[in-house]
Amino acid sequence: MRVLVEEAKGYAVVLVASNKPLAAGLEWARDAGVPTWASDSKGVDKEEFDRTLSRALDDHRVGTIALAGFMRILSPWFVEQWRGRIVNIHPSLLPKYQGLDTHARALAAGDRVSGCSVHVVTEELDAGEVLGSAEVPILPGDTPDSLERRVLAAEHQLYPRVLSEFVDR
Repeated sequence: MRVLVEEAKGYAVVLVASNKPLAAGLEWARDAGVPTWASDSKGVDKEEFDRTLSRALDDHRVGTIALAGFMRILSPWFVEQWRGRIVNIHPSLLPKYQGLDTHARALAAGDRVSGCSVHVVTEELDAGEVLGSAEVPILPGDTPDSLERRVLAAEHQLYPRVLSEFVDR
């Protein structure tokens, strides 16, 4: 999220929202002068939470949603309401390794390359149109943690650029 704010070109971040009220990114955003919204989703009906979130996004005149560290599957209602306006970053070269544990899965498969992908969010997990990707070589002796660090660096380069291109189209 931070890199999306700091590297914004062709778009303005008008709201940082979280389903975790104590998320560190919220404090950083407030300190950076970006409005924030947070509501704990734990124990709340998924669609009810998403409707509340959608109202907050509407109130702030959000045009595009860029998910960053939002580890929660959105309701079909929400995806339909915001269809074609939600993007996400995923730590693999989609369509390979959708879901969790992507780095461990790439290492276990003996892959020589991993990476990250920015994609449009649809009802199906990590299956929307891939807007851009970046390859990261898997090095001898890599662990899930070491690979994750290098993929994260690639994400920070890729996501702001692809988001800018997406908003501009």
